[in-house]
Amino acid sequence: MAAIDIVDAAGKKSGTRDLPAAIFEAPVNIPLMHQVVVAAMAGQRAGTHKVKTRGEVRGGGVKPWRQKGTGRARQGSIRAPQWTGGGVVHGPVVRTHDQRINKKMVKGALRSALSDALTSGKLVALKELSFEEPKTKQASEMLSALGCEGRVLLVLATPTDAGAVEKSFRNIPHVRIAYIGGLGTYDVLLADHMLVTTEALDALEAAAERAAQGSAKGAGGEAA
Repeated sequence: MAAIDIVDAAGKKSGTRDLPAAIFEAPVNIPLMHQVVVAAMAGQRAGTHKVKTRGEVRGGGVKPWRQKGTGRARQGSIRAPQWTGGGVVHGPVVRTHDQRINKKMVKGALRSALSDALTSGKLVALKELSFEEPKTKQASEMLSALGCEGRVLLVLATPTDAGAVEKSFRNIPHVRIAYIGGLGTYDVLLADHMLVTTEALDALEAAAERAAQGSAKGAGGEAA
């Protein structure tokens, strides 16, 4: 079973914690993570791109000149694609960019990303994280003490009551806040450092246990 050091806000070690092997010792499946990330980014696209075809452009209902006798090439409409101001051929239309990804793939990609975060050393477990009031300076000093530079992902179990933690970190550039219920593969892979509170680890383990129990019940039902 994998283990990680628990540190306080000053960066000092305060203990060690075992991590579930099902989450943090999973095989790192790079193609799966790539597919899930691409699907997530595609789902964020609005898909509202649209151009007009020759039938949608206003005007052009009259033949510009007669078919024969002018010496020029025959034309049927000034809104044909070869004309300036004409319609567009095979242009983008309003559509959805969603890609079909099942839940098993999403969970597997997240396990791969978390396992990679642990082995690469960018995962940091915080003993406690609390602010009496929003203090961006205090949050910045804490990141410096922990040696977290670049993109930082702060993972909390749930939104705080007063929101002091979120308000303290949200003004710091390249710091992103996520909750266990909405943690995604892209967020984990993008971050250079990942700060996880012990409460968030508890919530992650509890969610994994519930998922395992549900899988066991499903397998038992099929066997019966």
